[in-house]
Amino acid sequence: MLENGARLDRRGPLAIAAFWTGLGVFDAMQTVVVMRSEGMHHAWPVLFAVIVISWLPWAVATPLVGALARRVPPARFRSPQTWLAHLSACAAVALTSAAWTAFLHAAFNPYADPRPPGVASIFADNLLNNIVSSLILYVGILTVYEGLRSAHRLAAAQTETARLNEGLAQARLSALRNQVEPHFLFNALSGVAALVREGRDADAVDAIATLGDLLRRTLDNPSHEVPLREELDVLNDYLKIQTMRFGARLALRIDVPEEFLGVPVPNLILQPIVENAIKHGIARRANGGAIAISASAAGDRLILRVRNDGPPLADVREPEGGIGLANLRSRLRGLYGDAFGLVLRDDGAGVEASVTLPLRAVPVGR
Repeated sequence: MLENGARLDRRGPLAIAAFWTGLGVFDAMQTVVVMRSEGMHHAWPVLFAVIVISWLPWAVATPLVGALARRVPPARFRSPQTWLAHLSACAAVALTSAAWTAFLHAAFNPYADPRPPGVASIFADNLLNNIVSSLILYVGILTVYEGLRSAHRLAAAQTETARLNEGLAQARLSALRNQVEPHFLFNALSGVAALVREGRDADAVDAIATLGDLLRRTLDNPSHEVPLREELDVLNDYLKIQTMRFGARLALRIDVPEEFLGVPVPNLILQPIVENAIKHGIARRANGGAIAISASAAGDRLILRVRNDGPPLADVREPEGGIGLANLRSRLRGLYGDAFGLVLRDDGAGVEASVTLPLRAVPVGR
């Protein structure tokens, strides 16, 4: 990566070498082909090699220009120090490149001149053209480095934005769960209080012990998702208290195949649905009723169902501001986006709430 948006990573030197070598080969091929097509006669292999090697100063200068661009960003063009620094660097590279090219031509005589000129003569003849081309190349290098800086600043900003969004989403999920837990425990305590009011002291003591297990489970596991097995354990403790309260008026049936017990589901997802089924179904009927909890799969989706044989759906809607289902829907959206379903339906014989979740692979050892 580039530090501060511009440091070349470990592949940087290789990329620089590959670029300038490729440019040198292209320049050499073009020069040799054009000269041969015009009927000229030179030492072609030597000329080809000299042209390729003549780009070496630019390959060496590229990371140095990048380092200068980091220390003196060209974006500060209004500063005289910026102009002076980069014009001086450009002139130094241009002079070095011209001197290196003159040395190669004088040493290897690639044009097979019977009376080759000296280094000073070649340097003087090519200096003006070299300065112009060097200025263009220097500006090109600065442009590339500035583009890399901008790209990495954007990538860093996007990464930070994603991190903040994730933190915000986690905070929102935690707030929603913190809303559920007191509501959950309040309803469990209401069940214990009902036993006390009825004078069923032994059942109340057992219910308090079960409530202690509930508190321990909810405090020990702060995760937003748990295996379905653990969710059912918490639900069973809650249902024990409700069974003590309603006795024979509450009939339960849980049908969850073994293969789904390790599947991750949102923590405390079933309890508010079962609570609604009891509150709006069983508690409103003198003879009570039945609640059935089941799990099944449809392709890559897990479907959890809670069904009761209570009154029609029109009578079981939560009031505005209700915590249970509204909170559950918000939590599901926070965890899965649009990849979930939460449906209440009345088929005439009862009310069913179904939750559809992604069916993810079960981690090994769970």
